[in-house]
Amino acid sequence: MPREPKSTDTLVSEVQPANPADFDVSEQDIDEAIAACEGDARATIRALLVAYAMLERDMSLRASAGFMRRPARPRRPVG
Repeated sequence: MPREPKSTDTLVSEVQPANPADFDVSEQDIDEAIAACEGDARATIRALLVAYAMLERDMSLRASAGFMRRPARPRRPVG
C-alpha cells in the first residue's frame, strides 16, 4: 500500500532555484582571474570553460545511474 505524502516531503519540482546573490562575483575576483592568465581575456575564458567542464564531468560521474537514466557502468578497481 503506498504511503501518504507528508508535508515535509519535497518533490523535485518544488525545489527552489539558487539565489543569484549567493554566486556574486566581485570586480576583484574578475581582475584576479584575468591576472592569473597574464591579462589575456581569451585565456581567462578558456580556463573558466575548462574548469566548468571538469566540474560538470565530475558531477555526472558522481550522479547515480538511475538519476541520469542510463545503465550503470561497472566500476574500475582502485589501485
